[in-house]
Amino acid sequence: MTIHLYFARKFLWTLLGMFAVFFALLALADLVEQLRKFDVEKIGFDQVLRMTMLKSPETLYQILPLIVILATITLFLGLARSSELVVVRATGRSAIVSLLSPVTVALLLGTLAVTTFNPIVAATSAQYEELSERFRFGGRSALSVSREGVWLRQGGEEGQAVIHAARASADAAVFFGVTIVLYAPDGGPIKRVEAQSARLVEGAWELRRAKVWPLELGVNPEGGAQEHDIIRVNSTLTKDRIRDSFGKPAAISVWDLPEFIDDLEEAGFSSRRHEVWFQMELAQPVFLMAMVLIAAAFTMRHTRFGRTGVAVLAAVMTGFSLYYIRNFAQILGENGQIPVALAAWAPPIASVMLALGLLLHMEDG
Repeated sequence: MTIHLYFARKFLWTLLGMFAVFFALLALADLVEQLRKFDVEKIGFDQVLRMTMLKSPETLYQILPLIVILATITLFLGLARSSELVVVRATGRSAIVSLLSPVTVALLLGTLAVTTFNPIVAATSAQYEELSERFRFGGRSALSVSREGVWLRQGGEEGQAVIHAARASADAAVFFGVTIVLYAPDGGPIKRVEAQSARLVEGAWELRRAKVWPLELGVNPEGGAQEHDIIRVNSTLTKDRIRDSFGKPAAISVWDLPEFIDDLEEAGFSSRRHEVWFQMELAQPVFLMAMVLIAAAFTMRHTRFGRTGVAVLAAVMTGFSLYYIRNFAQILGENGQIPVALAAWAPPIASVMLALGLLLHMEDG
């Protein structure tokens, strides 16, 4: 038990050190990107720094498997150089048994990442997108999906607009049962529009079979109402921006995803992308365990055997390959070419089986 606790503690400290290094590098790279994207003189350097701190956790979370495999390589290279693995083998213990501690830490880390770090990343990502919209487009756009339908908010120089639709097409191009309330730049409502459908074209909403009520003081709304077969309402939104508003599953906490998926389906949108992401998050601990096993398979050897650089390169390349195979399976799952469960769970389970095969071959083969 003592040796397991020792390896677990050593692996944990190695992981924390690797996290600190990557966070510093990613924060520096993100800071340069935010300085390029935003006008520092207009919004101030403090806001740029704030945007960097909000963006960095998302990037760090995305490369978590690569951090784990690098930390595992660092751990076992250190154990090989200090001959600690030789001592463990000399006591009659299998080197594979020594992997129980790092694997357990990886599983616990994966569980903690999914249950705790994921909601934090979702919150920071959502806040980053909100601030980015405000700084880049001069207003704030938002989207909310619920069982009551779709709620949109757009902003610009002409003022804000709140949009409600009963449902929408899967590609977010057409909305049905639309109600729009237009606000003046000073914040007061000026018009209310109801339409049978609304199609988002370049720079405007194209409303069909619409009725417009004026909401100015001293004017009878029903008396001044007008009906139109087709009418246009200016918009700063695009289909891509609307899809991105709810199309980034990373901006939604894993705890809220099941309900959000149900709401998307109720509103008429495709929820497949979110379903794949949800299952992949649940499979994250298994994939982190696979990264530990892959790294150990190539680096659990004494340095006197030589070719350490080749072993490290092989471990890193194998880890990268499995990481990108997992991402490729995610794309196939989102496009509907393979089932959701297969896209999410096949790469982690296959990675574990591959790693165990390599370990058994190198240790006992």
